[in-house]
Order: sequence, then structure tokens, then C-alpha cells
Amino acid sequence: MKQGDLVVRKSYGGDVLFRVAAFAADQAVLRGMDYRLLADSPIEDLQTVRNPDELGGTRQARIQANESLRRMNEERNKQAVRAGFTTALDDRRQPFFEMPGRVLHLDGDANYLKKSMQVYGQLRVPAEGVHCHESQMPQMLLRMLPQFHPDIVVITGHDGVLKQREDLQQLSSYKNSLNFVQAVNVARDYERNRDSLVVVAGACQSHFEALLQAGANFASSPGRIMIHALDPVYVAVRAAFTPFRDTINITDVIAHTISGRQGVGGIETMGRYRIGVPNLKEANSEQNVNIV
Repeated sequence: MKQGDLVVRKSYGGDVLFRVAAFAADQAVLRGMDYRLLADSPIEDLQTVRNPDELGGTRQARIQANESLRRMNEERNKQAVRAGFTTALDDRRQPFFEMPGRVLHLDGDANYLKKSMQVYGQLRVPAEGVHCHESQMPQMLLRMLPQFHPDIVVITGHDGVLKQREDLQQLSSYKNSLNFVQAVNVARDYERNRDSLVVVAGACQSHFEALLQAGANFASSPGRIMIHALDPVYVAVRAAFTPFRDTINITDVIAHTISGRQGVGGIETMGRYRIGVPNLKEANSEQNVNIV
């Protein structure tokens, strides 16, 4: 067995697919392939996986991810239709342009960041992605927030409850929740208004209450469960395409994540989507006008 191998834990019935990130003595550090879970395991408890698609849990997670992406695309298209408006005189749809919320996405996992940026690109959400270790996120935000001026910040990566830690209210019981909390604090020092800067924070089993108290609008994980890699992205996309006059439908957003209400929660928040007129490209095309 070597670094980079795909493995499952025999003692857990092979429920989650991991990639070996590192070795320490007789232990392996593991990063979830479909879920934002950071774990360690005795090497003898690991079984190498040659064909991940043969795992039922992996197949199901990817089916759910594809369905979530389909719903995101469907909602994005509906929003574009809702943005069209009519005049009182001729009832014709006016040419308009869209301004979805801008996303700054910090991720502790390079592979997940790549997948997330692909989703933003497919849905035409303006986004900047940064890969850094969870412990570096507060310092990274200090630099990136004034530079990028986002409407939405995603702070995610890997997390998990440490073994033999029974007090789930203590941040010391988690692998990266403290890092996420500190990053949220930086975001709130930059912008106190939760409607002006929407913060989505956390990963698998993260300290949900601490993240909300620090200033996150949406966070994981109320039930201390695993969340899918794309759940934070789904929440960010919905924030980006909810009109600025409307409250993001929390129940609907959470219901359409893969992990559900045990995985993601949040507070009432206004959307960050705006439209403008005229759309010069469309208007000029209709009128056959060339701008020199």
C-alpha cells in the first residue's frame, strides 16, 4: 500500500471510499473521495480498492451528486426565466443581463476544489478558487477578501470528530472546526452584514453551532454527519442565484443537498443575484446596430 491508493476501512464495512494522504507509523491518514471527511486508520484495517464503481456507497454518492447538479442547473435556468420582465405597453420581454453573486471558494482538498470550480463554470457563476490547508485559511482570507470583493465565501475542506472525544461542544474535539471558525471570524471582521457577505462554512462532522455563532450564514453539520463534496457548492450557487430582494429558501436549499438537514443548516439570508438592462449585445443584435 502506498500514498495515493484508494482504500476502504474493513471495520466500517467499506462504507466510505478514501485516498491515502500520508502514513504515520502504523497509521494511515485518509481523505474521503466523495465526502469531506478526514480520518486515520490502522494500516491493517485498510483494503485497497481497484475499481471504485463496484462499491455500492460510491455509486450511490455519485448518482446523488449528478442529480444535485441537474437540480442546480434546472434552478439556475428557472431563475433566468424569472428574471425576464415585461412592459406595460407591449408585453414584450426586455433584453437584460445577469449579475449572479461572486463566489470566493477556499478548499482544503485540491480534487474537490477542481470539481467545485467545474460546477461553478457549468452554471456560469463567477468564482475564484483557492486551495490551501485548513490552518492557512484565516491568513488566506485576509489577503483574498480585499482583492476579490466576493458576495459569497465558501470555507471548506476536510473535518471530523477526533477519536475518543465525547464532548462535541468543544472545538478541540474536531480536526479542523477551529480553523474554519477562525476563518469565519476573519470574514466577519471584513464584512459584518450577513446579507452583504454570505458565508458557507464547514465539512464533514464540523461544529455547526460554533460556525454559526462565529458568523456563518450556512454551515455543517447539525447532525455531525458526513457531507458530500458538492454540498457547500450547492448552497453557494443557490445564494448566487436568489434575487437580492428575496430570502434564500433555507428549507428548499437544504432539502436539495445530498446530506440533507442533518448535514447542512443555516439562517435567513438575502440572495445576491441582480439583473440589469439593457443587454446591449442582445438589443443590438435585434436592431442590427453595430457599435464601433
